[in-house]
Amino acid sequence: MPRFDDKDAFGIMVLLSVGLGTCMSALDASVVNTVLPVIRQEYHVPVGVIQWVSTTYLLIMGSLLLTFGRLGDLRGHKRVYLAGLVVFVPASVLCGISPSVEMLIAARVLQGIGAAIVVSTAPAILIGSVHPSRMGQALGLQAAMTSIGLALGPSLGGWLTDQWGWRTIFFMNVPLGMTAFAIGLRHIPEEPSPPSREETFDRVGAFLFLGAFLALQVALSRGNDWGWLSAPTLGVFAGSAALGFLFLRQENTAKSPMLHLALFGNRLFSFSVGSALVNYVCMASVLFLVPFYLIQGRGFPAAKAGIIMSAQFLSMIVTAPASGRIADRVGSRGPATTGMAILAAGLFILSAMNGETPLHLVVIGLVVTGVGVSIFATPNNSAMLGAAPPGRKGIASGILATSRLLGMATGISIAGAILASIVGGRSAHGISPERVFKATHLAFLAAGLMASAGTLLTAARSEGKGLGQRLENPERVEGSVREEADPVGQAPT
Repeated sequence: MPRFDDKDAFGIMVLLSVGLGTCMSALDASVVNTVLPVIRQEYHVPVGVIQWVSTTYLLIMGSLLLTFGRLGDLRGHKRVYLAGLVVFVPASVLCGISPSVEMLIAARVLQGIGAAIVVSTAPAILIGSVHPSRMGQALGLQAAMTSIGLALGPSLGGWLTDQWGWRTIFFMNVPLGMTAFAIGLRHIPEEPSPPSREETFDRVGAFLFLGAFLALQVALSRGNDWGWLSAPTLGVFAGSAALGFLFLRQENTAKSPMLHLALFGNRLFSFSVGSALVNYVCMASVLFLVPFYLIQGRGFPAAKAGIIMSAQFLSMIVTAPASGRIADRVGSRGPATTGMAILAAGLFILSAMNGETPLHLVVIGLVVTGVGVSIFATPNNSAMLGAAPPGRKGIASGILATSRLLGMATGISIAGAILASIVGGRSAHGISPERVFKATHLAFLAAGLMASAGTLLTAARSEGKGLGQRLENPERVEGSVREEADPVGQAPT
């Protein structure tokens, strides 16, 4: 893909299109989580059902990210990205007009497909369109735009819900998606000859991964209702494991695999994926549980809850670009480890919330978690994408997005299971505030312990030198599983 010169190193119009696309998907996720209790009350359904409005979106996204990341490598990232916008915008309209929770969930499936296409191709487009020495900063700016979507979601969504009802939150995607499409169509560079044009798409691998991912998430989501040691739960877990094994065998033997397993022989890449999973499991617990704490525990209106939730995302907007610049200069391990540790501290603060907690302490907990996530994410993403060879940037972007969505879907499933087990998952009314407080305490305590373990995992990986300082020796990832201090080399200064 052609690169912009130093004078226009950031490819501002490309960044704007990609940023709007990812901002839109983040906005949709955060706004739905914020008003989920309101949607539950209108449809008169239990927590275990309304959870699927959020989880379905993440399930579909997560199960298809590798597929569309690989298609981007094969067919051109621009073409695939624009197709995703064409799917996402009409699906958002269907969500807004859904007369039943069943139709809403079905429309969220379509929305998830469009979002998977957009999210899996956006990083590959961005890193192919900016100067290598500014990759971390560019990824930081994209992360900031994503955080803007997360920040606007709670406050804007809560306000719209109070003024015109929750359905209006889905119509926000229409102008954003149309703008991203128009800018991308004109300004994203064409790829006259994608590097993998001679390769074929691994349909068998795609279907096996889809089945394994969906089975895993169904088991996590329904385990509380079925019983974690019941035959249905164990059977679905076993089915997921079997499909996962078949997927790995397929990828190991296929002539043109969808997922190049040698990538995971690189310690920097594989540890970055693991750390990202932990990070997003923890972040999802905040996005899912804090609205229940504020709305059904403390009795706040949706608009006020949205304003309070915005504190987390505003802190991310401020810190994400700075963390990208730091990653370009000093490497990824130090900033990423620090960010994960800060996230753990924020989760422990949130675990102490009850009905008497002053609001400023709730805001402090949200700000600390937001700072931790943003300080961690950009250096970690920079290290992960930089460890992938040029011909595998699309699939690496898909793996990055998959780790995010798998982590968030798992986090929501775990948090939802804890909440449902304590407040009564089959009851649509009369949730006791005391039970909500108990559930949030236990869930955030568990998330804090997980983030502490993630801090150790992040610290244990090899160092990354900044995405712009890599890429000189892609064969180290393609053909070797050696663990090196800097597995992909450094560029001359």
